[in-house]
Amino acid sequence: MIQAETLELLEWPRLCQHLATFAATKLGVAAALDLEIPATQAQTAELLAQTQEAYQLESRAGGALSFEGIQDIGTSLQRAELQGLLSGEELLAIATTLAGARQLRRIIDSQADVPTLKELAAQLRTYPELEQEIHRCIDDRAQVADRATPKLAGIRVQMRQLRDRIYQILQGILQRQSNAVQEQLITQRSGRFVIPVKAPQKDAIPGIVHDSSASGATLYVEPHSTVNLNNQMRQFLRQEQAEEEAVRRALTEQVAAVKPDLDRLVVVVTTLDLAAAKARYSYWLQANPPKFIELGEPELAPKNPEREDEEKEEKEDEENSENSQLLIRNLRSQITLRQLRHPLLVWQQQHEQGFPVVPVDLTIGPHIRVVAITGPNTGGKTVTLKTLGLAALMAKAGMFVAAREPVELPWFDNILADIGDEQSLQQSLSTFSGHIRRISRILEVLGNKSQAEVEENSNIPITNSQQQDQEVTDTQNTVSALPILKPKLQIPLPQIPITNSQLPIPKSLVLLDEVGAGTDPSEGSALAIALLQYLAQHSLLTVATTHFGELKALKYQDSRFENASVEFDDNSMQPTYRLLWGIPGRSNALTIAKRLGLLASIVEEAQTYVGGASQDVNQVIAGLEAQRRKQETKAREATQLLHQTEKLHREVSQKAAALQERERELKIAQEVAVNEAIGSAKSEIAQIIRRLQSGNQTAQNAQQATETLNQISQKHLPSRQQPAKPKPSFMPKVGDRIRIPSLGQTAEVLSGPDANEELSVRFGIMKMTVKLGEIESLDGQKPETKAQLAKAAAQAQALATAKAKQAAAEPAKPNPEIAIRTANNSIDLRGARVSDAEIEIDRALSKAVEYGVLWIIHGKGTGQLRRGVHEFLATHPQVSRFELASQKEGGAGVTVVYLK
Repeated sequence: MIQAETLELLEWPRLCQHLATFAATKLGVAAALDLEIPATQAQTAELLAQTQEAYQLESRAGGALSFEGIQDIGTSLQRAELQGLLSGEELLAIATTLAGARQLRRIIDSQADVPTLKELAAQLRTYPELEQEIHRCIDDRAQVADRATPKLAGIRVQMRQLRDRIYQILQGILQRQSNAVQEQLITQRSGRFVIPVKAPQKDAIPGIVHDSSASGATLYVEPHSTVNLNNQMRQFLRQEQAEEEAVRRALTEQVAAVKPDLDRLVVVVTTLDLAAAKARYSYWLQANPPKFIELGEPELAPKNPEREDEEKEEKEDEENSENSQLLIRNLRSQITLRQLRHPLLVWQQQHEQGFPVVPVDLTIGPHIRVVAITGPNTGGKTVTLKTLGLAALMAKAGMFVAAREPVELPWFDNILADIGDEQSLQQSLSTFSGHIRRISRILEVLGNKSQAEVEENSNIPITNSQQQDQEVTDTQNTVSALPILKPKLQIPLPQIPITNSQLPIPKSLVLLDEVGAGTDPSEGSALAIALLQYLAQHSLLTVATTHFGELKALKYQDSRFENASVEFDDNSMQPTYRLLWGIPGRSNALTIAKRLGLLASIVEEAQTYVGGASQDVNQVIAGLEAQRRKQETKAREATQLLHQTEKLHREVSQKAAALQERERELKIAQEVAVNEAIGSAKSEIAQIIRRLQSGNQTAQNAQQATETLNQISQKHLPSRQQPAKPKPSFMPKVGDRIRIPSLGQTAEVLSGPDANEELSVRFGIMKMTVKLGEIESLDGQKPETKAQLAKAAAQAQALATAKAKQAAAEPAKPNPEIAIRTANNSIDLRGARVSDAEIEIDRALSKAVEYGVLWIIHGKGTGQLRRGVHEFLATHPQVSRFELASQKEGGAGVTVVYLK
């Protein structure tokens, strides 16, 4: 079957193996290895929705699906249905699977925006009562527990009592006959308790011999005194086994009663595991979800341009030419697969140390039906075909595609490929015949599909005249489907209108590698042209690789054809594996042959046989490729510049927003401070007024009130407070880069400022002398001139004088350091090494800045850790001082550190 052949040619089973590694259960692994391709687009949409929602859960913290405890219980369910007896391990696996499915449903129900997964999880019936019953009757060792039935518990109590009696008797024999026994050991043979006896002294302990050692030196003897007790033990064992089987039989019947629901549970869990595996694989592959392109309204197929003499002959029939054209339905938008990567090559690069993967860009217009890829051998043409085929299969199977967003492609009902060599000696197939056999099978599928769609969509009865025309059309299709040796053979189409209901809708993807190869170039080229023209009408998209120059010209004769080529680097003489659109490629066979080691003399001789026209064409193509590379380079540079501009705009916007927010916060803080100052000042003034009113209004009291008001104004009025210190200025030195705002130039300092505050600078080839006040640093700082320094000194002197007066007028106020010890500003280093303690102290000091103090608990001990801590604190830039704590806070075992 050609569809199965295509999957093998595209290495689909290998991709499924990679997918299976991301599954969490054996059920998921089996489903991934045998991944089915949906037959309808609705099924694909359902699978894709599952993958997308699982991808969302995998991306959320704590939202990933968990399949812990879920096992493959399908075989056990079948045995239960056939009235078989399930073992304890099988019953325990069913119980853990029910618990795992219940947990899985809880995870899905707790998440939002996953309707498809919730619909699946709603079908899970987990039967908690069955799970509890299994855990009640079966313990963690998969054995039937004593609590299963009272009868079983009673039997096991009697067995333990009987076993104790047997052990007591045998221990007495071992002690009395210690010389006759091989070792002090009680063991079992054939389910009966025995003791090891030396063979020469077997008569010392009368009993039944059940076994002997390999050397024959030891006999395992059951003494006569324990025979009846062992017989009773055997009876109890049979009763125990019968009761255990009864318990497991009852549990098996309960499982069989709900088998349909458990079968559905297995299917749903497998579906969820497969969706999660696809999501994890897509995340690892950095893939994106595909969007399927629908078909548009029917349009007239474009006419193939004829030769000039043929155009003259058919000019008189031009009015009826539209009736001879078939209606076709193009895509609503172009196929877009940018930065498309081959998933198997990505796996090879990541896990097998392969070469870096070169992505390709596939952008195919909605009216294009055939793409002819040309270019050098080993240039990546076949890899491009396989990459496109796998992308279509992955999208169809509900997987993400390893391409950059947006990923847009049609939903293909058939993906058919002829890739590689089908040469076979056993089947007497040559390279050419192998290709033709496979292409014939592809055409057979396309023909059957088109016929089925015509029959399905057509509800119009065919009259006798129309039936004759239909026979002509069928004849033409039959000839077209055969291996075409005369492509110019044409059968006129019937001149009847074709309705939309009669129109076959091609939705297949056809991939052809080296079409027409393996035979005479002229006939192979003719066959390839006819084949591609047929496929342009009967498939939605055909991508073919070729070396035939005639196929490169089809683009200029039929608008449904497009050219693409794999790039070849003339400098390195190697292919770059990049795909170029709109330009036919050069085969570069002679260059590649020389690179692969063919004798240079042979290559040079071959070069003389290449026609001049071919060389001219290759030169034109090479020029087009070079021009395209230049344009791509400029486009990349423009894109980078745009990204940098956007990044700079975002940074500036963020900084502006931060500054605005900071300004708003400062304004609010200033308003709060002003309001507090006003309130405090009003309160103090009111106190002065009340004091004056309550006492004798003498001149001395008035003078004191005036001085107090002055102190209040000094404390609360901003105009009387100490101004902020100006930012430190800079002084240019030789070699510094400075800016001259008046000239708009950046210059280099050649000599420092002299007594007249002038300095020499150079910008470009010019040198000049500028004043110190005419320059600034690159970050906008102005240098200090003598006038500015004098003014600053005068201001500082006046400020110092005012500060001294204020200090003399106001009494000194104590400013005790009030420190409160909490868990946030304490660190315990007891038992740590000095090197480790230094790291912890440095980290703790950074966190304790807001508290201003840090308590370090180092203990007393030998004092080595305390000395190391004090030495480290003595050199730390954040530490103002440190001291040992008071006795009630730890004394010599604690150090209090005050921060700057």
